[in-house]
Amino acid sequence: MEQTQGKARAGGHDTHGPRGGTDGTDARSGTALELLVHGVGGTTPAEMLDDPRTVRITGDHVAAVFRRAEDADAESRPEDYRGRPVPEAYVWCNLTSGNGTRALWLLLLPFMVVNLAHWMRPAAHGRIRTVRLYGLLLRLTGLTLTVLLVAAACEVALDLVAWQCAGTRACAERHSWLGFLSPVVSEGGWWSPPGRRLALAAAVPAALTGLLWYLSLRTWRAYESQQPMEREADAEAGPGRAALGRPGFWYGRRLVARLRAAHTAAGLLTVAAGIGVPAARFDRRPGGPALLDTLGWALQGALVAAAVGVVAVVCRRGRSENRIDRHLDEHLVRRLPLAALLLFVLALLYGGWARPQWTSTGRLSGDAAFGGIALVQGLLVVALAVVAHLLHRSRPDTRTAIRGLGGPAVAMLACALGGVMSGGVAQRVSDWMDGTGTFLDGPPVLLTWQASVIPPLLVVVLLMCAVLARHTLRLARLERDAVERDHPGETGDRGRTRRIALTRALATLTDRAPVLVALTSAATLLLGAGALVGALATDQVPGEAARGTYAVVQGAAQTAQALGSWLIGLGFILFVTWGRRAYKDPSARRTIGILWDVGTFWPRAAHPFAPPCYAERAVPDLTWRMATWTRATGGRLVISGHSQGSVLAAAASWQLEPSARRRVALLTYGSPLERLYGRWFPAHFGPAALASLHEEVDCWRNLYRRTDPIGGPMRLPGDAGPAVDRAPLKDPLTYGRTELHPLPAPILGHSDYQADPAFAEERRHLLARLRPEVPAPRHTDGAAAPVPAADDTVGDC
Repeated sequence: MEQTQGKARAGGHDTHGPRGGTDGTDARSGTALELLVHGVGGTTPAEMLDDPRTVRITGDHVAAVFRRAEDADAESRPEDYRGRPVPEAYVWCNLTSGNGTRALWLLLLPFMVVNLAHWMRPAAHGRIRTVRLYGLLLRLTGLTLTVLLVAAACEVALDLVAWQCAGTRACAERHSWLGFLSPVVSEGGWWSPPGRRLALAAAVPAALTGLLWYLSLRTWRAYESQQPMEREADAEAGPGRAALGRPGFWYGRRLVARLRAAHTAAGLLTVAAGIGVPAARFDRRPGGPALLDTLGWALQGALVAAAVGVVAVVCRRGRSENRIDRHLDEHLVRRLPLAALLLFVLALLYGGWARPQWTSTGRLSGDAAFGGIALVQGLLVVALAVVAHLLHRSRPDTRTAIRGLGGPAVAMLACALGGVMSGGVAQRVSDWMDGTGTFLDGPPVLLTWQASVIPPLLVVVLLMCAVLARHTLRLARLERDAVERDHPGETGDRGRTRRIALTRALATLTDRAPVLVALTSAATLLLGAGALVGALATDQVPGEAARGTYAVVQGAAQTAQALGSWLIGLGFILFVTWGRRAYKDPSARRTIGILWDVGTFWPRAAHPFAPPCYAERAVPDLTWRMATWTRATGGRLVISGHSQGSVLAAAASWQLEPSARRRVALLTYGSPLERLYGRWFPAHFGPAALASLHEEVDCWRNLYRRTDPIGGPMRLPGDAGPAVDRAPLKDPLTYGRTELHPLPAPILGHSDYQADPAFAEERRHLLARLRPEVPAPRHTDGAAAPVPAADDTVGDC
């Protein structure tokens, strides 16, 4: 998504300019600082500072602030930095893409997506209860995803392997490692009773649950345990004030710990149910032992009570953002997983009790379980859509993605991803265990029907892509005239004109992503409902008059199921291959790091097993650096953010005290603040929030190109728009060969903004505004700012 930050001195800005210049501060006022923040994909301090000799000023091996070696003691020599700032580089790329094992976090993709949906809430005036209901529905949706993942592991280990394959002679003989579990191969070995087989196989989903708990705890300690600065909430904060400026926004320890305990307990209870329910069903047969029947009912009652407790914990109020909440629900966090673990052990003992007449035939109770999960997820998404619509209607904004329904649409995709991953694993293991398809009954019917919806869904997606491609080509033809107008007297090369026009047209695809997501989500919901109905109707025998139609529908469904099963298998193989390649290939690992940079900016508020939030480390880092530096030196600073770095810069600026915020200027370029975050996360980056940021910092200037698929204008209302957004930069800088550019200039798109002279010009203007001896009042009427001197032209903020 993003390229490197680039060189701090590019674009004609000489950081070794003459002393006593007019674009910085003098020795009496302290030194000026330029804090560079790179974007997604990362870079090195040497590239950011354009110097191979760099030193770490503060930080660690994960995230740190660097300077050139010659600038390490700049504060002690303010006279050497008259007329020029001290450049610093904040490098945070190791938070997301530094370790190859993080490629395995792709398995947590559904959790990450549902967590994103939590932050896509529409902006709203008041409606506190409706806002809380929105968060509650998403936390419950996240809980169903955990149950779905663990249930899929139970389906593979307990049902397909221990129950079906180990209980069938042909399958057990085909897989010799299952011989000690099979009653027909091991001749009645100790592990051969069905209950003991299930108890042994339960180690797999239980270990998966434990692994998720461990990863959530370890990643929180490594990435999200940094506390923000202590400060009071802004007294002047109005309704448009961004929530990202609240003192406790970037410290979600209490909620993550509470949700981690609940989801861990839910996973263990799911495994316990997978063992205990089949055994209890067998014990309820006529003539069965009364003691075991009573124990079965008691165990199931305890499981239901524990499940109600888990849901109650998830339903409790979520985040506390107006203060740094250091309180931890110690008893809840510890006792809830321990209680679930105790029930799991009791289920092992109960299910493993020898039952001589119990044999494994057919499937376990997976059909009802997966059907219930799918139904609950569908109802939750529909309810979420109703709540999102009510919130959006209270404060409508035409720029909001999918008219406020972005959260429900993304939540639907998260459920679909969870279903595809669960069904894919079950289908592949079933095909592997039963190569001819004659030994086993296979996975639950619903998972098979879910595979059948994949081919029509792919057809819908391909049709939408074809429509978008047609629209893009049409727009590229229209852009040719615009290219010629932007380069008067230079055009003539039709091939170059087409390339520039096509790049501009392709950059607009970002703005059409909401349509693609909305249609895909709607099709997924409808096809998923059809799969659920088809699974329920599979066992129904039609009347004589309907047998012909039923045969046609059944044949089409079987064809779609076979094709979908192969597509799921192919997708799963590609999924694993990509993760394995990323473990060994740095370039592939960097690509996956880009995905996490976008998806893990937000704190874990809906799902504790999502990949960790790097911003809970990066935002406090930047806030502490800016606040302590301005307080210690009395100087001013410009925070310069590229792409995702501009989002971190904005979030850190909101976290500053108002007095420190007024000493900071903001320079953003290639920024997705409005184009992506403003549209998809309107409650936190909507027009009101961005307008408040413009009012609170000393000055803010934004650069963008029409060829950039990520960055764009801020589109602030009224006179604030021209004050923040500069006119689109030319790209390429020159159409053909010139005296200054004898070689063809490249189309830069999202990278190398520092190569444009406008970058150095805007930076010089921002530093000039921060001179304490020349007051720089705000100009909101669009008029030009006063010019202190011939070389001190100040940008209009």
